[in-house]
Amino acid sequence: MTGPHPDDVSQKGGSGSTIISVDAMGGDKGPAAVVAGLVRFLEEEPQAHVLLTGPEPELRPLLAKKKITARVTVVHAAETVAMSDKPSHVMRHGKETSMWAAIDQVRSGAAAACVSCGNTGALMAVSMLRLRKAEGVNRPAIACLWPSRNPAGFNVMLDAGADIKADADDLVTYALMGTSYARNGLGIARPRVGLLNVGVEEHKGRAELKAAHDLIIRAAPAGEFDYVGFVEGGDMPSDRVDVIVTDGFTGNVALKTGEGTARLISELLREAFNKTPMSKIAALLAMTSLKRLQVRIDPRRVNGGVFLGLNGTVIKSHGSADETGVAAALHLAYKLARMGFSDKLAARVATATALAQTVGQNGTGTAAPSGAGDAG
Repeated sequence: MTGPHPDDVSQKGGSGSTIISVDAMGGDKGPAAVVAGLVRFLEEEPQAHVLLTGPEPELRPLLAKKKITARVTVVHAAETVAMSDKPSHVMRHGKETSMWAAIDQVRSGAAAACVSCGNTGALMAVSMLRLRKAEGVNRPAIACLWPSRNPAGFNVMLDAGADIKADADDLVTYALMGTSYARNGLGIARPRVGLLNVGVEEHKGRAELKAAHDLIIRAAPAGEFDYVGFVEGGDMPSDRVDVIVTDGFTGNVALKTGEGTARLISELLREAFNKTPMSKIAALLAMTSLKRLQVRIDPRRVNGGVFLGLNGTVIKSHGSADETGVAAALHLAYKLARMGFSDKLAARVATATALAQTVGQNGTGTAAPSGAGDAG
């Protein structure tokens, strides 16, 4: 590959202030939880500034109480997107909502990234409408971080629910976007990619998975990643792989199952150690180890799914996020904004698309074949 590496293009941010837009009204816990998360985030990031979107009369007293008005600018938006609102309704009637306003800050260039705890479907729909898909992307994806045994502590999984469908070409694009996120978000120079399937044998799985398997093998040299082949659900938290590629239906089910299992383990441990006087003493003796375990399996610590494949960075925080979860999503948005991740991802996908066209014309080669004519 000639020219600059797609993940080495110039970044936004630099040494100056980095601005993040935040939808104050989307979460289940209301704007108070969002503002509390802002306080924690701003204490740890002295060069960050936030554009907080929502009804000004409601937000200003919350900010004044926390004494963070100097680094937060309120962008008035009178309406709120409810969790029950249909994406199509929000696209037609949502121009006055806090979600729409937060995304528009990225569209106008006023903010480098956007964070919202709101309705996932509506957030993706409005993001696609206002920011548009990046060139070469058919279906954007949501990438999430999955706790694992890798040195970085996490694996990247996508799609986590942006679109329930994905054909072979989409899965190849997910592999390219996931590797770019792993490089920039986790610092992994040459990510290992696995395609989620019902077994590791090459004859298993649906037709689109088998087609994607062949395409990703050919995409790996130009994409500068290592493809480990099919992986199973048990490999998701393992150190065998760095990026797990799947369709949005499967990914979302896996994500919700993992989060529910983590909560169950935490609750069962608490019950077990509170059952008898001896178990309570054992809990005290093991307190340090238990706290480390709690941190490792706490879903709030990795709160924030990244919308990949758009002309801008959008982070979807859990609707039920508390101040810990909101702060985690803000830290992720800030990190990606500082490194100019959106531009790097667009360069990565554009390069892959150009190489795919070459492969499609020649019918040979090892370039990334996202959309190649011989995909079947």
